[in-house]
Amino acid sequence: MVILTDDQSADSLPHTPPAMPYLQGRMEDPSDHWIQFTNAYVNTPLCCPSRASILSGQYSHHTGVRFNPAGHLFDSSSTMATWLQGAGYHTGFFGKYLNRYPFGLEPFVPAGWDRWIARAHGGLLSLYYNYTLIEDGRAVQYGGAPSDYITDVLADKAVQFIESAPADRPFLLYFSPTAPHAPWVPSPLHENEVNRFTNDLPSPAFNERGSLDRPLWVTSRRELSLRMEKRLVEERARQFSSLLGVDDAIRTIVTALERRGELDNTVIVFLSDNGYSFGEHRWIGKRCAYDVCTKTPLVVRFPGQQSARIHETVSNVDIAPTLAQLAGVIPTTEVDGESLVPLIEGKTFERKPGELIEWVGDDNIPAYWAIRTEDFLYVELATGERELYDVGGLLGPADPFELDNRASTLRYFPVQILLAVQLAELRGGPSTFVTSESGLG
Repeated sequence: MVILTDDQSADSLPHTPPAMPYLQGRMEDPSDHWIQFTNAYVNTPLCCPSRASILSGQYSHHTGVRFNPAGHLFDSSSTMATWLQGAGYHTGFFGKYLNRYPFGLEPFVPAGWDRWIARAHGGLLSLYYNYTLIEDGRAVQYGGAPSDYITDVLADKAVQFIESAPADRPFLLYFSPTAPHAPWVPSPLHENEVNRFTNDLPSPAFNERGSLDRPLWVTSRRELSLRMEKRLVEERARQFSSLLGVDDAIRTIVTALERRGELDNTVIVFLSDNGYSFGEHRWIGKRCAYDVCTKTPLVVRFPGQQSARIHETVSNVDIAPTLAQLAGVIPTTEVDGESLVPLIEGKTFERKPGELIEWVGDDNIPAYWAIRTEDFLYVELATGERELYDVGGLLGPADPFELDNRASTLRYFPVQILLAVQLAELRGGPSTFVTSESGLG
């Protein structure tokens, strides 16, 4: 089972107070087989490219889906769904697919899915209520009643899938709610719980000052006003409160697995498609190369395995190859990711040096290639600017919030050269920048 949230801040799980109390309680229970990946990143920190990479195991420059309006370019003929369905799995998808689905076409079901319930393209005001679901090729309208809250509707349909799945076949369940995407609408059960998250101390990167060593796209941004600071704190609290409904949905789905007697036979993977910056580095949204945009919570329940925390860097492109190995199938196309199963099982093997991060560029953030290792973030921008952050404090003071660009520091030149070589190897050659004119969303 894959559970994919939308724009979830990495620091929301774990968090005090818990934004996802059920899931956090389960994953912190040493007897419950949860593996926490503390350094998980996405290849492109934007919804549609990230979702294409999760389904296919490929980098964005290989899927061709490099910005949100490009979902129609995705080749759905080779994904985790088609691989597992070909191996006899019963497959079901519930929630947000790729942005702008069904791409102006008649409602359709992508290859590989036996049960298909996906939200049709609509505006922000239809993310939680008054939306359309494509249910196995048929458009069904939902309204604004409390019972229409989309996270609950999708959870109920996921439970029906579990209850009706053939007893003689394994299944793949992909649950992808729209929460906690803006406008951050909490479920009817949690409408009055926003205040529990408004007392969080802001990150040191919040409305960052003294950033003259940063690229022009950062230094040219005005400092946030006090009014905007207050608004962002409130919006972050609303994001966290909307996660409470997702947490309820996870409890409902896991309970259904328990009732069916399948929980101890089911691997559960939980992650987000990207992070979200609520004013860190003076930026609001995603797409940036910094951890606030690229880092995702990633936890895996792996029956039979002891709970653990894994600190090696991993990526969203690793999810599809992981499921393929678990199902005993070989992807029908070349993948860029690597299975996480050996890491989970504690085996020693050579992984890639870090995680590739890329952005095609737009009017706000120029195109970039980046590599994130356990200790460093190195970024090459299309403008010719370079960034290097000693996140882990390997050569100097630790910089976990990426505030001190050391790309021009003599002491860091050797490691910068090494990271530049590793970055070139990951992306498959020298820098190539193709700028999108419509990468927003």
